[in-house]
Amino acid sequence: MELKEALEGHKKEIVSLWIERTLNSYKSPGFFKKESDSFANPVGVNIKDALSTIFDLLLANAEHPDYADPLDRIIRIRAVQTFTPAQAVAPLLELKWVIKQVFSTKKDAEPLLSELDTLDCDVDRIALMGFNLYMECREQIYRCRINEIKSGSHVITDSGCPSKLLQDKPTTLESN
Repeated sequence: MELKEALEGHKKEIVSLWIERTLNSYKSPGFFKKESDSFANPVGVNIKDALSTIFDLLLANAEHPDYADPLDRIIRIRAVQTFTPAQAVAPLLELKWVIKQVFSTKKDAEPLLSELDTLDCDVDRIALMGFNLYMECREQIYRCRINEIKSGSHVITDSGCPSKLLQDKPTTLESN
């Protein structure tokens, strides 16, 4: 059995475990795993779809520009959340671990573990592309914040109502 055949044969199990591990990185993974409505659960649906697409592209030996859209869907979501750069890109690297886990439990695929070097390099390149995307997204967020500060709109969006500000600061009458 060839490596590509083994990956295709165990695709469902590999992708399922990969998605599960990625969604487990969130604080409430249960909702992301169960809800399949793209409006109610855009994070879970986009991650599931994008990871499946990335795996299909790996099987097809796709060119690196082909990975841009599915990577963007994963990384853009993680860039606006509280993930560090390493946490944002980690799911891409998890694929290597997932494949080794699945192959080590399958008699037909176990001999192929030594042939994963090329696939590992491809996954590393995809992760580096993901890291670049993450940095671009974070730069865009910071540019938006700077523009808000320059325009003064942060006063409107970041400050509370005047009565809330009064609650935070005791007046001279309250301090006596």
